[in-house]
Amino acid sequence: MKKKLIPLYLIACLGHKVFAQDKLSLATIIQQIDNVNPSAKMYEAEIRSMDEAALGAKSWMPPEVGTGLWMVPYDPKMWKKAADGTPGMGQYMISVQQMFPNTKKQEAESKYMQAMSSVAKENKNYASNQLYADAKKTYYEWVIIKKKLSVLDQDEKMLDFMIKNAEIRYRNNMGKMSAYYKAKASLGTILNMRIMLENEANQKRILLNTLMNRDKTITFDIDTNYSIKDYATHSVDSGTLISRRSDIRAIDRSIQLTYLQQTAEQAKLKPEFGIRYEHMFGFGGLPMQYTIMGMVKIPLAGWSSKMTKANVESLKWKAESLNQQRQMVINEATGMGSGMLAEVEAKKRQVELFQMNILPALRKNYEVMQLGYEQNTEELFMLYDAWETLNMTQLEYLEQLLQLLVLQVQLEKIMEIK
Repeated sequence: MKKKLIPLYLIACLGHKVFAQDKLSLATIIQQIDNVNPSAKMYEAEIRSMDEAALGAKSWMPPEVGTGLWMVPYDPKMWKKAADGTPGMGQYMISVQQMFPNTKKQEAESKYMQAMSSVAKENKNYASNQLYADAKKTYYEWVIIKKKLSVLDQDEKMLDFMIKNAEIRYRNNMGKMSAYYKAKASLGTILNMRIMLENEANQKRILLNTLMNRDKTITFDIDTNYSIKDYATHSVDSGTLISRRSDIRAIDRSIQLTYLQQTAEQAKLKPEFGIRYEHMFGFGGLPMQYTIMGMVKIPLAGWSSKMTKANVESLKWKAESLNQQRQMVINEATGMGSGMLAEVEAKKRQVELFQMNILPALRKNYEVMQLGYEQNTEELFMLYDAWETLNMTQLEYLEQLLQLLVLQVQLEKIMEIK
């Protein structure tokens, strides 16, 4: 007998392991998004690309090497030494040329290229904040769905009690069927609502799997813990937003980058020096010769500096445009944040009113009606009416709670609170 029980126990344990679902918290989901979401990986690769490119900012121009015939007559007879000892004509030449970069120009370009990735870093933070907000909203919507399903569980028990009790009383000629069919119809409505909510929960699971870059069919559960945070003491002023918002910091970095690019363009107007060495092998006894020449690029000439000066002027107006964009974002975020903060506080008071006043009173009303019905002092339709009011109010409360949580997510998104 014991030998038969052991395999059954193992099967039960394996079955439990197969069907058990992981229960993920919101913090775990956000951490997973940080680690594996393609958006974050994309920005990391872009940042690495810019940093690697900046390593070559101080490189020199490659040397130029040339070789070939120099001042050679077309008549090959003239290449040879004449009978009277006159040397031949023509030379074979090897040349090397190297330009030396201006150190101030190199330094300006290096600072510009090293700063390029700073914008991408802030853009990565901004994109991550959007993903966090999507994950929080989806998570809280799923939490409310689970709470609604719990309400439906209670509803089924209450309606089942009414239906069975009414059937017994009707058979014993002790009650009327006035609300019986309403209760039966409501039970069908509850079952229909359950199907809809379970489908919505599945959609939330798929969306969270997508955000975590996982197989969309992976099943998992979430805990129903949530917290209503107190943001009443928070100020949504420009100073707070500038210190928190990565999109504003990205604009600040872009402005700095524009000034660095402008400095790099201005450095192109500085002269650059170089050297050229040529060595010639003479034909027909002609002696070997060489030349050494210094070279300088003069970009200050009007016909060569026009484009650079135009770029400098263009970058000045680009910086002005970015400053106006920065002010626009700050102004918009300040207004949205202040309005959202006031809306959160108002919604919080509404939710508290449901919790402290409305729902307890309606639950008490239902309990009194149920007791009266059991003692034959109340009718079924009155009990059904008390249940219907309680049920609708519970679902309304959960909708209000969801609105509060979504408002909280939007406020955290504006203030960039993880």
